[in-house]
Amino acid sequence: METTRHFTATVYIVNDGAVALHRHDRLGIRIPPGGHVDRDELPHEAGLREVREETGLDPTLVDDTDDVPAPAGETLPQPRQQMLYDINVHDDGTVGHQHIDHIYYAHVDSRDIDPAPGEADPEVWAWYDPEDLRESDIDPDTVQFSLDAIEVVDGNS
Repeated sequence: METTRHFTATVYIVNDGAVALHRHDRLGIRIPPGGHVDRDELPHEAGLREVREETGLDPTLVDDTDDVPAPAGETLPQPRQQMLYDINVHDDGTVGHQHIDHIYYAHVDSRDIDPAPGEADPEVWAWYDPEDLRESDIDPDTVQFSLDAIEVVDGNS
């Protein structure tokens, strides 16, 4: 069986030492904003778009990618991490669908979540500081990336 792979982008948004996560109804877990990279869209652009749609906040990527002088090129923000997630695993162990996730960190100036029409209600969102994250039942990878995002973003503020 062939495995279908889609590119996705996730952005851990930080404000004043906390990261925003929402309970995803279908998945039943808490995750940051993110989603599929659209056709002809760059991964970091997709992540920023998803933050704006899902939270109504205007993120600023924390990007320390070294610029490369290329007359016909442009340096793109490097994701902090790239992860391969199995999305659809069949009973026989074969994987039908995977996400290749580009993970970025960003700062936002507010905690006032105001999603675009059609997105999840603001009530599904919560802000987690490091203590909240360590005491939560949130997936370990989300906790690790959240803690790292807080450290990186606060260190660059």
